[in-house]
Amino acid sequence: MKFNCALSAALAVGSALATPIEKRSVAFAWGSEKIRGVNIGGWLVLEPWITPSIFDNLGRTDVVDEFTLGQKLGHDAALAILENHWQTWTTFADFQKIAASGFNLVRIPIGYWAYDTFGSPYVSGASVYIDAAIDWARVLGLKMIIDLHGAPGSQNGFDNSGERLAQPTWQSGNTTAQTLQVLKTISAKYAQASYQDVVVGIELLNEPLMSSLNQDALRQFYRDGYGQVRDTSDTPVVLHDGFQAPNTWNGFLTPSDANAQNVAIDHHEYQVFTPALNQLQPWEHRQLVCNNAATYSGADKWTFVGEWTGAMTDCAKYLNGYQIGARYDGTFPGSTFVGSCAGKSDISTWSQQFKDDTRGYIEAQIMAFEKKTQGWIWWNFKTESAAEWDAFQLINAGVFPQPLTDMKFGVICSNL
Repeated sequence: MKFNCALSAALAVGSALATPIEKRSVAFAWGSEKIRGVNIGGWLVLEPWITPSIFDNLGRTDVVDEFTLGQKLGHDAALAILENHWQTWTTFADFQKIAASGFNLVRIPIGYWAYDTFGSPYVSGASVYIDAAIDWARVLGLKMIIDLHGAPGSQNGFDNSGERLAQPTWQSGNTTAQTLQVLKTISAKYAQASYQDVVVGIELLNEPLMSSLNQDALRQFYRDGYGQVRDTSDTPVVLHDGFQAPNTWNGFLTPSDANAQNVAIDHHEYQVFTPALNQLQPWEHRQLVCNNAATYSGADKWTFVGEWTGAMTDCAKYLNGYQIGARYDGTFPGSTFVGSCAGKSDISTWSQQFKDDTRGYIEAQIMAFEKKTQGWIWWNFKTESAAEWDAFQLINAGVFPQPLTDMKFGVICSNL
């Protein structure tokens, strides 16, 4: 009987997925409907701090990111680890929890190597999971932004690009052309009208480090990537602001600039990646949210905060890189002790005061982002052991607002 019930349920879902999708426009009201989303980080691009067990279980120090996983272990051994991770880290049940919690969108990072490794040590195979995620999202009524999170040579040198480097080497050699080749593959498929009921944005590149890149070349890359999407449809194109104020992109890819339409800016807000930010008291974190709101408003494109967190410390294990310490407890090179990291990543040990401080910080950000932008996408939907960043753990503990409009502490930013 259980088998028959399970089979019936599977057939029902299969039937829903097989239903022909009629031609339609993008099924999201950009400009009026608020984005309230979560990132599906650490799934199709590994990040040591999200799933530290993958790296710890290897018992070695020379594998620090997804690039070195393939480089040091070899294709077959790396693929075995990755396939198990792809199949188990994110499931339909996770998407059900996301939808049930009131979120309306998921942003899914993926690396270029999922489509073509260009002879690098990376292991391909992740691309099919984008299709699975689209099926899950369609059944549950969720929208999706597909985000190219890693480019050849790394666009920022961060391990979240797939390869940890002292300096990004993207834009050297033919890496930009390779990136556009991958984006052409993505946009030619997922910008099709038949996907516009789910895919409401294609992000050309996550977090290019403009201070270390040729800015003119980046702008041309954005133009070329935009053009490739437009070769297929009017699906919105998302540009990361490159850690610049969103309004510095004003006049670029707008209707007055080659009649560019449906372009959005993705801005990221974190308060943990400098020693000074780690020294702030909870009320100062909240105040900084209020004071910072003006820095990401005033753009001439739809703007949203595509990554943010409830973390007020950088205590999450490997957050700053595999086997690299934290600024908060002084174990990060060149930092000084602010406080102990003990218990910061274990929500079961949090005092009610710390829970309230974290919720107040989250609420301040939600209100600021919704007031000043098109909305927000929390980083991350879940982690193995980083509670300050983990939407599921925070929801279960009553720290993340449920429903998402339930503001326990009322108006925090009086200046908005």
